Order: sequence, then C-alpha cells, then structure tokens
Amino acid sequence: MKIFVLLPRIPWPLEKGDKLRAYNQIKQLAKNNEIILCALNTSRKVDKQAAFQALQPYCSSVTFIDLHKFGIFFNILRSFFIGLPLQCGYFYNTKAKKQIHRLIKQHQPDMLFGQLLRVAPYLHNVKIPKTLDYQDVFSMGMKRRADVAFLIAKPFFNMEYNRLRRYENKMFDEFDVKTIISEPDRANIDHPQRDEILIVPNGVDHDYYQPLEREKLYDIVFTGNMGYAPNINAVEFLANQIMPNVWEKLPNAKLYIAGAQPDIRVKMVANDNIIVSGWIDDMREAYAQSRVFIAPMRIGTGLQNKLLEAMSMKIPCITTSLANGSLHAVNGRDILVDDSSSELAADIVFLLTKEKAAAEIAQNGYDFVNRVYDWSAATKIMEDAMITATQS
Repeated sequence: MKIFVLLPRIPWPLEKGDKLRAYNQIKQLAKNNEIILCALNTSRKVDKQAAFQALQPYCSSVTFIDLHKFGIFFNILRSFFIGLPLQCGYFYNTKAKKQIHRLIKQHQPDMLFGQLLRVAPYLHNVKIPKTLDYQDVFSMGMKRRADVAFLIAKPFFNMEYNRLRRYENKMFDEFDVKTIISEPDRANIDHPQRDEILIVPNGVDHDYYQPLEREKLYDIVFTGNMGYAPNINAVEFLANQIMPNVWEKLPNAKLYIAGAQPDIRVKMVANDNIIVSGWIDDMREAYAQSRVFIAPMRIGTGLQNKLLEAMSMKIPCITTSLANGSLHAVNGRDILVDDSSSELAADIVFLLTKEKAAAEIAQNGYDFVNRVYDWSAATKIMEDAMITATQS
C-alpha cells in the first residue's frame, strides 16, 4: 500500500506519547508499505533538519507544515463559534488543508492515516479509504481535568468535553478503520458501534529499553512530558501528598522528576530531596539510576509509555488503577497498584526496603512487557485492517 500519514506534530524528538506512537507505527508500516508523511508543526523549537533525518529512512516523502500563532488564534476563535472542539481548531488551518489535499492528489495514496482527532477535519471529506487513530479518548481526558479543575475553569473544560464527545462520535462514521490504544478507552467512545474500533496497543523497543547497570543515585523516579496536565497533576500529588508519607519512614529518600518542558508547578516542588531535571538526552539513564518507578496518574487516558519503558528496563513499578486499567499488569506480581497517597507511599517504602520482593516484581514486570507489548505485533493489527479496507 501507499499510505499517506497525517500527524498533528512532527514525531521527533520522542518526548511525547503521540510522537512515540506515530514514529514506531511509521517504522513498522514502512517494512511493507510506502509511507508519505505530512506532519503539522506548531513549535519553533523543533529541529526540523534532525527530524527529517530521523524520519526519512522510513518515508518516500516527508513534508512539515508550519502553523503560525496568529492563524492558530483565529482558528480557535472560529472553532468556538461553530461548535468544533477547540483543540481541533488549534491544529486546523485552511492553507494547510489546501496543501494537504494537493499532496494527496499528487501521491494518489491507497490509504489515508490520521493520528488523533485533531487532524480529522483535514481528511473526513476525502474519498479515499481512511484510518483514524483515536489513540486516547480526548473527551474523557477533558472530563477528568474538569473534575479536578478550579471552579472558574470547570465550565471551559466541560464545554470542551461535550464538543469532543460529539466530534468523536461524528468522526466514527467518516473513517473506514478506527483504532484506539486500550479497551477502557474504547469503552468511553460515545458510539453504538464502538466495538468496531480496533485495540492497537503501544509497544516498547526492548532492544533500546533494556536493563542497564548504573549506580543508584535516586530512590524514586517519575518521567514524562512535564508540561502535560496529567503529569503535572501527578507530580503535585507525588511531591505534596505521597512523599511526605515516605519521608516519615525514609527521611533521606530522593525523588527524581525527569522530563521535557517542566511547568512552573513542577519546578516549584524541587527541594533537597526532589530533583527536577528538565529534558535529558537519554531517558534510560533516569530509569537505570533509580531504584523504583512510580506513575501516580489520576487524570488522563491511554497507555502510559513510561511504565512500559521502566518495566522493560527491569525497574520495579508502582501505579494507580487508572493507569493500570490500560496496562493490564497483575497487581502484586508484575506491579503494585494503589490509589491513595498513604497506600502509594507504603508501596514505595515496601519496594525500597524489601530487596528480594522488589527484584521479583521487577523481573515479573520485565517478563510481562516483553511478552505482551511489541510494536510489530500491535501495528500489524492496524495494517491488516487497512489492507482489508483498501480491497473492499
């Protein structure tokens, strides 16, 4: 097949979950198909030359389309008045649409593949077989943000929740193949035929994320894009509610928060026992230099890549039932799962003080992700559905 891939962001560097998923899916699809890549770009910080060099080996054509700030503001405003989700408006531009359609006409692909609801407005009226990767249920993520938002912000989040829920439903009927990251996410799509959506989980590059021998400089580590609201919320929960309980038992325990673009609220939790690193070139070092990984997620949707990576590096892991709902690891065997600050703190203390038990959970978690999470197998589910759609 010749597949035209449209992304809301340039999938390099791989500091965000949607970029990681897109990059690895492109890499796998390129084994048997020709990939024409078109990626929108809203950031001036992206090194487009480095991104091109990373993507070009897998694509016969690579196009980046810059979306400028004034146009973004205008289209968010336009979306507000016509009832579209504002984040679809953020990534929509009429000039970009014309360029995308010219590329489609030029390359004559067999399949259009759009990642995330954000790009659906560019593709929904094109008469070529189409695939939409919902990835996460944006509407549910917005609802969870509304639940924890300040009173003054709740109406905004609830408005966007309702717009996203309606648009998720509408776009279902516009695309031939629909994919999503997990069963809990699929269950939250408000459409009577949602069971038709294919579960395409993430994988992990086990050759890259493998156990490394390093001096343990930190007791606990949490990683991710630290400008992302669910991660910010998790950092505040970890630093302000969980760690004080840990320090009652282990007063010298050190927490390492590693990830790009730390929000001011993330930076503010730093102290003698909490290290906030910002961007690091090789995230494996953060995992390998730490004794325990925790992902105390309370809002957000989808599968946490950070958990897959840490488990693949044989680090004992702790998370919440929200995050494990997509992961499907066995509590007490592959991972520890709890939700309250006191329980999560007790889990940290347990893994830091019970070396044999920690090693067993680390090994079981390692075996679990190596057995279940593989990019090649996951992407083949989508590829097979694409082939069927182009032949029908």
